[in-house]
Amino acid sequence: MTAPALEAVTNLRRLALAAGHAAALRAAVQLGVADALGEDPATAAELARLVNAEPGTLDRLLRALSSQGVFLAQGDRYAHTPVSRLLRGDTPRSLRDMVLWATEPWTWEVWPRLADAVRTGKGGFGETHGKDFFTYLYEDAPESAEVFNRAMTQASRLSSGAIAETLDLRGDLTVVDVAGGHGDLIATVLERDPSLRGALFDLPGVLEDVDARLRKGGALEGRCRLVAGDCRESVQVEADVFILKNVLEWDDAATVAALRNVAASARPGGRVVVIENLVDGSPETGFTTAMDLLLLLNVDGRKHLRRSLLRLVEEAGLTVTDVRPVGPYLHMIDSRVPEGGDTGR
Repeated sequence: MTAPALEAVTNLRRLALAAGHAAALRAAVQLGVADALGEDPATAAELARLVNAEPGTLDRLLRALSSQGVFLAQGDRYAHTPVSRLLRGDTPRSLRDMVLWATEPWTWEVWPRLADAVRTGKGGFGETHGKDFFTYLYEDAPESAEVFNRAMTQASRLSSGAIAETLDLRGDLTVVDVAGGHGDLIATVLERDPSLRGALFDLPGVLEDVDARLRKGGALEGRCRLVAGDCRESVQVEADVFILKNVLEWDDAATVAALRNVAASARPGGRVVVIENLVDGSPETGFTTAMDLLLLLNVDGRKHLRRSLLRLVEEAGLTVTDVRPVGPYLHMIDSRVPEGGDTGR
């Protein structure tokens, strides 16, 4: 077999069993292996005592993860790598909840339906479960909903500072973070300028566990309202600036409806800022393209190409004023509501 042919076989076999690597990551997080491993390398037997596992099978799990560069195998011992440290709960930039979210039980149910989704253009989650994805999440899988909210908060913490700096909002303005999760981004924005006021707009179940800074007695309690609602239906809060970060990932009709609802609540000339991880603007095309397919399956949605997202923003009646990167992964689309308030509704 020639070298190119062997490489092709190797790559295809690796991809075909990629679900095993995802399952191994989930198992490592559930067992707390990365948290148990200290600064010194440890054997599987030593770690097994700490995480209540069988030494031989834990060794197999660690071997599998080491083959993917997650842990570092040193003889019969295992050591941390920059990747494995992201699985720890005490790491400032931890991604442990993102790993759990990407491998939740419902994900294993939807992936086998991908061929049908490609044939029809619809994920079929509602037809299968009798309700839309987020209703299912909060009513039937509340533990998964909690994982989702924690994962979104972790993702927000990776970028909130850069976004707040790029937005550069100052003065007597009201800022709304639409579908802003636990509120890390709006809290970070408000902390930059004490004259700003804000609101966190999201589903009722999400607002039950907001950032401590926004709760009663928190440092920003008096400056940030908590408003419950679904932006696809209406946005009942008036403001100068609306931020939608990694929100517009539904089908196109729902995306345009959400943007129009935001525009209808904005003050004349108001600013609407869309922040997304674009497929064609990301250094992580493997991640964005896989997430694109998962969004198809769970909400009939998508990760956007730059041109498709700009088209939807303009279809909603907004005027795009700027597009620029924010950090290595995100792009910010700045737009304005027409002074006359006509957004094509």
